[in-house]
Amino acid sequence: MSDHSADGGDGRGTARKANGMTDTHHGDGTTDTYEADTYGADGVADGRELLPTATAARTRAVVRRLLRPHRALAYGGFAAMVAATAVGLLVQPLLGRIVDVVAEGRSPDAITWPVVLLVVVALVQGGTTTLGLALVSQLGETVLARLREQFVDRALRLPLERVERAGAGDLTARVTGDVARVGEAVRTALPELARSFLAIGLTLVAMAALDWRFLVAALLAVPIQAYTARWYVRHAVPLYASQRIATGAQQQQLLDTISGAGTVRAFRLEEEHTARVTERSSAAVGLTMRGVGLVLRFYNQLHIAEFTGLAAVLGTGYVLVRDDAVSIGTATAAALYFHSLFTPVNAALVLLDDAQSATASLSRLIGVADEAPDDDASRDASPGERETADDTAPAVTASAVTHAYEPGRPVLHSVDLTIGAGERVALVGPTGAGKTTLAKLVAGIHEPDAGTVRLAPGTRTAPRPAGTLPVALVTQETHVFAGPLADDLRLARPDADGAALRAALDTVGALDWAEALPDGLDTVVGEGGHRLTPAQVQQLALARLVLADPPVAVLDEATAEAGSTGARALERAAARAVEGRAALVVAHRLTQAATADRVVVMDGGRIVQDGTHDALRAADGPYAELWAAWSGSRAVPGASDDTTGTTAADVPGPRGTP
Repeated sequence: MSDHSADGGDGRGTARKANGMTDTHHGDGTTDTYEADTYGADGVADGRELLPTATAARTRAVVRRLLRPHRALAYGGFAAMVAATAVGLLVQPLLGRIVDVVAEGRSPDAITWPVVLLVVVALVQGGTTTLGLALVSQLGETVLARLREQFVDRALRLPLERVERAGAGDLTARVTGDVARVGEAVRTALPELARSFLAIGLTLVAMAALDWRFLVAALLAVPIQAYTARWYVRHAVPLYASQRIATGAQQQQLLDTISGAGTVRAFRLEEEHTARVTERSSAAVGLTMRGVGLVLRFYNQLHIAEFTGLAAVLGTGYVLVRDDAVSIGTATAAALYFHSLFTPVNAALVLLDDAQSATASLSRLIGVADEAPDDDASRDASPGERETADDTAPAVTASAVTHAYEPGRPVLHSVDLTIGAGERVALVGPTGAGKTTLAKLVAGIHEPDAGTVRLAPGTRTAPRPAGTLPVALVTQETHVFAGPLADDLRLARPDADGAALRAALDTVGALDWAEALPDGLDTVVGEGGHRLTPAQVQQLALARLVLADPPVAVLDEATAEAGSTGARALERAAARAVEGRAALVVAHRLTQAATADRVVVMDGGRIVQDGTHDALRAADGPYAELWAAWSGSRAVPGASDDTTGTTAADVPGPRGTP
């Protein structure tokens, strides 16, 4: 329905001011001041618990599982690559044949057929190579697309606290940098690596076919290459892991600095935050340069292996030709075979650079994509714990609910709340009372640390489509997706036709302005499109709620963005949107509480009053104080009729709470 709510004052995310400084402070008790390259084996980076990274064994298992449905494509690509490599191995013997013709002083006509065959080999090899690379690339892209889908699906289902503990930078780095790195490896490294390994294996077989001693000479380079590869892998794996974490920390700092630009400017912290960005960027650059140095040393050792192997093959050829064991053309073919190994061997070893980096990124993607289903899914799998066939049972039952964003600092204390089917309950109280936290627990965004939240929607007057969400949340921050307005609405119900879209808009009083747009419901809205007013954006969110048709709705200050002008109209729209549903409304204005079936007053993470508007207003208690303060602000001379006055979150709290 919408994005996460902004800070509601109950400990979810605030600005901490200390010693004249302001740091971004998260509900999990961490601050964005950790070093980019500080991390531990347990995945904790300077106070942040990073999202999981799959083990090597688990990564291989998931890749095999993803490949299993595409075995025919894999076999076809492998066969085409083998054919291309095998045909290409005919080049060196044909060139050796030409050398023998020249060395023997035979007629120039004798080289005609070898030259013709070289042309044929080139054409056949080119065609089969193209086919093989295309099939391997198609396989890689198909598997990568499936992995992306699983990653996005699981990332969207991650508990909010889990993302907050890791920091948005970690998830952003995986979505952007890791996906790009794996995608690049699939498009370039994977096909080239497959071709290189085939070329190496078949070329060694061909050298042995010429004379086994050529193979022995060529294998002298293998110990140096094996040592180089092992040395590189041993140093590259932790280096690239550090680099990915540093990149995530860098992106986290950039996100925090940009998103908190207003606070940064207000407290004149531009230089400090610039220094932080510079520090974390420098850490990332430093790790990158260490990687460059590693690659240079890697190349130097490969050159030594090439020199050793080629010298051995040439020396062996000299001895065999001298002893008339082979012809000059055969020795030439052997030398050409070994020289042709330079490209695939170097490519295979050099691609270890990309492979190690891509493997590290792949493990990070699989670590999220392979996460066990979150609690929402497990609750859906056990509807007996959440639903009851008794239509008179409460739609929502919260029992002894306790929740804390920081260990030892609970925001809610053993809260009990019931909401009947079709009942509208207004939640009011001062800032920091825990209203938004309770709302998100009911919506399933957070999980209680203790206690239970059960949903038992009961029977609706009309059947609901399969897969309909049991509860939906609308907050004061709503995202408008780029595209036609109709498509934006269909996010809530993909099969909704034009009549259903118009009916939903009409329900929330938005049909007139929607049809008045330049292209009606086909008007492009969102980034780069037609700009909607804050009130229109909230009406759009409420229309999505109507289309989704959940039995339980949670409105967390969903009308706050309207301001004073048109606030009553938006409140009426919200009331129509939740009509017939069990609704928990975090009331931004007490007019919402006055029209609710029941009012629940919170203070200090506890429910301090519960009753109807009239009963609570008549009683001597916190709600009466809130109402008196709110009513007094509306009695100010000159106030317009549509002015809503002081909000429920703005007035002084009970017992002097600010």
